[in-house]
Amino acid sequence: MEREEESVGFRKEMISKLLHLHLGEDKAKISADAILLVAELLKVFVHEAAARAARQAQSEDVPVVDIEHVEKILPQLLLDF
Repeated sequence: MEREEESVGFRKEMISKLLHLHLGEDKAKISADAILLVAELLKVFVHEAAARAARQAQSEDVPVVDIEHVEKILPQLLLDF
């Protein structure tokens, strides 16, 4: 049986709110294309973090990924992005 991956993304409203909070300006205008781009970047970042954390857990012969595995891969992940 093949497993189909669902494409799960971030809501545009949430991305827009995060960008406005980060910029600190309510008057800043962010285009719809920019919001979609940031949403796609976040999706790729989260998928890569999950994959690296899973490989880290596998290298330690642990069957479950824990926050400690994410903490171990995070410095290099941030440098790569």
